[in-house]
Amino acid sequence: MKLIATLFFFYLSANSITDTKVYVCGKTGAKKYHYNESCRGLNACSDQTVKISLKQAQNNGLTLCGWED
Repeated sequence: MKLIATLFFFYLSANSITDTKVYVCGKTGAKKYHYNESCRGLNACSDQTVKISLKQAQNNGLTLCGWED
């Protein structure tokens, strides 16, 4: 029973990272991602804010904005 619960937990964890959406400034050139579209770190964004998956942001080498820590 513990094995089933553990496997279920890992399944949910793996799926939640792909379902989580984050915001980046523009389609290219972004260095940070943001959980909140109104994050202070996006104030200087002169391009449009784009919503992408957390997994995609991490795969592109983006890191979490310092204002979101």
